[in-house]
Amino acid sequence: MAAQAGSLLKALIGALTERMFKHLRRWLVTHILGHSRQRARLVSKDGRCNIEFGNVDAQSRFIFFVDIWTTVLDLKWRYKMTIFITAFLGSWFLFGLLWYAVAYIHKDLPEFHPSINHTPCVENINGLTSAFLFSLETQVTIGYGFRCVTEQCGTAIFLLIFQSILGVIINSFMCGAILAKISRSKKCAKTITFSKNAVISKRGGKLCLLIRVANLRKSLLIGSHIYGKLLKTTVTPEGETIILDQTNINFVVDAGNENLFFISPLTIYHVIDHNSPFFHMAAETLPQQDFELVVFLDGTVESTSATCQVRTSYVPEEVLWGYRFAPIVSKTKEGKYRVDFHNFSKTVEVETPHCAMCLYNEKDARARMKRGYDNPNFILSEVNETDDTKM
Repeated sequence: MAAQAGSLLKALIGALTERMFKHLRRWLVTHILGHSRQRARLVSKDGRCNIEFGNVDAQSRFIFFVDIWTTVLDLKWRYKMTIFITAFLGSWFLFGLLWYAVAYIHKDLPEFHPSINHTPCVENINGLTSAFLFSLETQVTIGYGFRCVTEQCGTAIFLLIFQSILGVIINSFMCGAILAKISRSKKCAKTITFSKNAVISKRGGKLCLLIRVANLRKSLLIGSHIYGKLLKTTVTPEGETIILDQTNINFVVDAGNENLFFISPLTIYHVIDHNSPFFHMAAETLPQQDFELVVFLDGTVESTSATCQVRTSYVPEEVLWGYRFAPIVSKTKEGKYRVDFHNFSKTVEVETPHCAMCLYNEKDARARMKRGYDNPNFILSEVNETDDTKM
């Protein structure tokens, strides 16, 4: 009895020690090796692309001004507001100079000592400041009634019409650019989030790579489609090195990867089979791999009918082998479904084969054990038994 208890205690200590070393090795790989070797990411966790273009000629840069609308929309807010303020202040001041020039040429200014019967082009313009104020009132159609254009000179009438038309164009362009910037679907995509890590475990008897994604808004994402790209450096048989070589990664849910019913968080998965680039990887070799898994989610926002794309990426340190996601959806006593986002990125360790090849070899071995084979060359012959003990 004491011997059995001692062997049981020794086995328990061995199992705990092995598990402790496993966690210690994962912690060392994640925190020490991960900080010492910073991997270059093409796509950040929030979907921004880490790429720059060099040696672009001047002619190619001029193309951005041909499509000025898209260029303005892509500008950051500080540059956009600078252009917004500069456009209005610049036009007001420019036309203020023109109104001052009209008053100067027509000798309407007080320094010319106009006669009592003199009719100015613009009433009550006494200098550059009053000309600027009249320009502002004209372009934004304030119309205080103190300064106004008379029918005395056609130049002032033409300048009034030209400034009014140009003011409408500036207002339409700048206000439209601000509204389009605010309503861009890129900001709507901020409410769609991916799990911090991807996990690899068995699902439905198959080894799968799983990722969790959620829409924080209650409005649906219509026509959703999810897919992935595996980026890595490869060398062709001809010796050519291809940086950022792309391989398609198919992600599905139980109902497929088209038109997802995205009302609650979904766990999407990629089956690691013979055609998967993860097939020849193992739990021990995964941290030493050099790849980046980029996941895309395309869809249409229900409330605005605007299409959007959400992106994120995972490097080998962010792929956990032998884990699955903790449950996140429950049902309350009132009959409502509740989503606990505290467990959104939480993972639970599960028993998982250390490589996909081992899982499929194990399945083949079990299948061969269940099958029987007929040997056509086998011949049953009768053997007469003799009793050697008989005297």
